[in-house]
Amino acid sequence: MKLIERHRALGRRAARSILSAAACTAMVAASVVATGPAPAGAVPMAAKKQIKVALILKDFINPYWIFMAKAATAEAAKLGILLETAAGTSDSDTSSQISAIDVAIAAGDQGIIISPNGPGVDSAINQAKRAGIYVLAVDTVPTPAGIVELTYATNNTLAGQLIGKYAAKRLNGQTATIALLDDVTNEVISVDVDRDHGFLEGMGIPVGKPNINGFEPKSGRYTGGKGGSYTIACQLPTQGSTTGGQSAMETCLAKNSAINLVYAINEPSAEGAVKALQDAHKKGVTLVTIDGSCANLPFVKSGAIAATAGQFPGKMADLGLQAIYNLVTRHILPKATPGLNFYNTGTEVYTNSPEPGVPSINTTQALRTCWG
Repeated sequence: MKLIERHRALGRRAARSILSAAACTAMVAASVVATGPAPAGAVPMAAKKQIKVALILKDFINPYWIFMAKAATAEAAKLGILLETAAGTSDSDTSSQISAIDVAIAAGDQGIIISPNGPGVDSAINQAKRAGIYVLAVDTVPTPAGIVELTYATNNTLAGQLIGKYAAKRLNGQTATIALLDDVTNEVISVDVDRDHGFLEGMGIPVGKPNINGFEPKSGRYTGGKGGSYTIACQLPTQGSTTGGQSAMETCLAKNSAINLVYAINEPSAEGAVKALQDAHKKGVTLVTIDGSCANLPFVKSGAIAATAGQFPGKMADLGLQAIYNLVTRHILPKATPGLNFYNTGTEVYTNSPEPGVPSINTTQALRTCWG
C-alpha cells in the first residue's frame, strides 16, 4: 500500500517505529483516502484534485502521539485529504524526521504538519517550503517560530506555571527538595524549555538563562505560595518516556533521598517516576506534570500524581489539517493567538486536591475533556 511504501523510504529505523505503531493502532495501517465535508467557510476542492499531507510526529511510543495520529486520520477523512504519517524513534531523533520531510517533497505533498524534534530539522523544513509545500507545526513551536506558517500548541509556559504555582501552594512554606525530570539534554526543544521554565516561574524560582534549561540557581528561596527554601537536587533527561522517567527518578533518589517535589515533562515520564518512588517506598512526594490523558487519571485520582495540566492533541491535529486545507484551496493564512507566536489550543489543571488560586477540575470532570 502507498503508506507502507512511503514509510519504507524513511529507512529501517524509522520504519520499524512506524510499522510497530501501525500494528498497535489501526489508523496508521493505511492511507486515508476519503471524501467528506470541508471546514465551515471552505471552498470544495476541484474534481479529482486531492490534497496530500504528511504528518510527522516525535515518535510512535508515547500514547500522546498515537492519539494525535488517530485524531488526524479521522479529520483527514472528513476533509478528503490523503494523509500519511511518520515519526522519529525518540524526542531527539531528527534524522528520521528529516527523512520523512524528504519523502514528502519527493511525493509532491502540498502540506507537512510536524512536531519538530529540535532545530536540526530546520534546514529540511526550509527545503520543503522552497518546494512549495505549506508547513505547519503542532505541539512544539519551532526555533525560530516563523520557520512554519503557524504552530498549534498548548501554551506550555502557562501549563508549567500552573503546575508550579500549584506545587508552591501545596508545599505550604515547607523546604522544597526538587527533582526536575526534563525531556532531552543535547537538543534545545521549545516545549522542554517552556514547561521547565514555566514550572520554575510558577514556583517563584529564577530560570537563569532564557531558552535553555539547567541554569537556574541550584538553591535559594522560592516565592510562590507561602514561600520557602529550595534546592534543585537533581535534573535529568527522560526522553519523555516511562522507562526514562523511572531511571531518572531512581538516579535522583540515589543522589538525594530527601526529594519531596518532582516536576516531570509529561505523563509517561511522571508514571515512570511514580514507579521509582513506589519501589523506593518513598512517601510524601508531590509530583506534577503535563499532558491530560484519560489513562493517567487513575494516577491523579490516587494522588500518586498530585496534578497534571491537560492539553488537547486532537484539537491540534484537527486545526492543523483544516489550516492546510484552507491554505491549499483558498490561500488563507492561519492566524496566531493575539500576543503569542502560535495558536493556543488551551490547557486545564486536573487534580483531586485543589489549591486556592489555581483553577482546576477534578478527575470526574476531566473524563469529559481528557484525551485517549
